[in-house]
Amino acid sequence: MEITDREAAARLTIEPIAWLTTVDAVGRPRTSPVWFVWDGETVLVYSMAGTARTRNLAADPHVSFHLEGNHWAGTGDVVIVEGTARVDEAAPSADRNEPYLEKYRLQMEVNGWTPEWFAEHYPVPVRIEVERLRSW
Repeated sequence: MEITDREAAARLTIEPIAWLTTVDAVGRPRTSPVWFVWDGETVLVYSMAGTARTRNLAADPHVSFHLEGNHWAGTGDVVIVEGTARVDEAAPSADRNEPYLEKYRLQMEVNGWTPEWFAEHYPVPVRIEVERLRSW
């Protein structure tokens, strides 16, 4: 889905953290902060293997992905993406994904991580196909 809201698309490009919500086996929403890259049409997140997130996605691929907004602080609109997520076997590992490294290399260094360490600990590329976007 092409995003026509320029501010929402810009925020999806620059924001460092988003909230990803999956649904667990009993129907409860499970939300966690994630690093991500936006390619103009889809969102890519790297996840640890064997986590509740990956189990939830295997059982139900419907997700919500959102950015906080605060007009008073000048951080922009709330952006909510609804879509379907899948493990993307064709995606490069995080240490070979230049847009991802460009966005998060400094934060990795601050945390004492190398890109290789990060890719080893977050080996599951999750691609979110946008079905609906709302912002205000």
